Amino acid sequence: MSADGRPDLDSIINRTSTSRFQTLIIAICTAVMIVDGFDTQSISFAAPAIAATWHVQPSSFGFVFGIGLFGGLIGAITTGVIADRIGRKPTLMITVLLFGLASLATPLADSMTTLGVIRFVTGLGVGGALPGAIAIAAEYAPKRARATVAAITFCGIPLGSVIGSVLSSQLIPAFGWQSVFIAGGLLPLLLLPLIGVCVPESIRFLALKHDQAAIAKLLTRMGIPEAEAARVEIRSDAEPRRAPMRSLFTEGRALGTSLLSLALFLTLLMAFLVVNWIPTLATRSGIGTSAAILGVAALNIGGILGALVISRISLRRAPGMVISLFYVLGAVAIASVGQAGSSGTWLLISAFVAGFLAIGAQMCTVSLLAIYYDTRLRATGVGWAMGCGRVGGIIGPIIGGALIAASIGMGVIFVVAGLVCVACAVTVFAIGRLVLRAPAELDVSAPNATSTT
Repeated sequence: MSADGRPDLDSIINRTSTSRFQTLIIAICTAVMIVDGFDTQSISFAAPAIAATWHVQPSSFGFVFGIGLFGGLIGAITTGVIADRIGRKPTLMITVLLFGLASLATPLADSMTTLGVIRFVTGLGVGGALPGAIAIAAEYAPKRARATVAAITFCGIPLGSVIGSVLSSQLIPAFGWQSVFIAGGLLPLLLLPLIGVCVPESIRFLALKHDQAAIAKLLTRMGIPEAEAARVEIRSDAEPRRAPMRSLFTEGRALGTSLLSLALFLTLLMAFLVVNWIPTLATRSGIGTSAAILGVAALNIGGILGALVISRISLRRAPGMVISLFYVLGAVAIASVGQAGSSGTWLLISAFVAGFLAIGAQMCTVSLLAIYYDTRLRATGVGWAMGCGRVGGIIGPIIGGALIAASIGMGVIFVVAGLVCVACAVTVFAIGRLVLRAPAELDVSAPNATSTT
């Protein structure tokens, strides 16, 4: 409440129950993340079929995987600036339109160079859509449910990968690799009318613009009495400014920031090395196309379930130690994926276990960022570390391509991925021992999930 008794925006949203209007917004934003995850991984599903059709070496896809992820990094950075100027809703619609059209254009590619350019543009769209969808969903949730909403929305990305795996395993044998990108293009385009009609502008953006009338209208749709909605106070500090980047390395935070950034770099390098190359490597080993693609689905389903279990355990004990242990176990599981040979059953079982342990730990690693940084530094710290992680995500598939080009077998490649997972364990263990020294004081309400994509 303000000095004159007027309710402020945060207090109104936080004290109300979640309305159908808010639930619909969150559901549509999660749907955006699902198609985002589908389109991010669609190239890895189609790569074996494209390589066979174009008679190119599978190793050449390392560059295509990497440049698509690089586009995602650029998209995530640039859309934040654009959203601050024109709003989060129009930015979200532009980015969804962009990756939908780029996906539809992918079957027109006739060379690896053209394919790389299209994947870069697709990456701009999928990377740019993520922050807008997450922000809008979280802002329309009460504070008590904000972390849960962010985690659920994030889980749309691996869920999209799972759905894409299942669809691709059926579409590619029946209709060719082009069908995956047609489906991946139509789905976001079908979402656009729903976003336009049902998703409002970010309420924080409207507060920054001091649009009292628009805010009052939205609050009324959220079930707030019209008279109270019209009296809401809009604070000038409705959205906190980010702290300077140098603050992450001052006042004794240099070690913590460095270790957390390294952890994100290594864990996403490991995740994208595994996720992007499973279909191609499994196909080369004699496993059928459908089973090879479903290996990614098994990995992601395991990751989602693992994240739920690991986060529960880590909240009761020192999170750094718990996550580190699961990384160690995950390293063994990842190495076992490379021993699948021509057995589709072994691939699916080992990929699920690897996902549960290693990818589940990867999804929980971001919670360490929210725990370590205070409110003033949290947005800056998470943004910096996730940027480092995306660099690892770009390098991972390129390393895989280089190993394949050197005629390294599937077993050795997954051992390499397992060793990276061990490095993740060592780094997170160091974070637990050297940085997070007071588990009883940790903020267990922080978000505990992120995505490999």
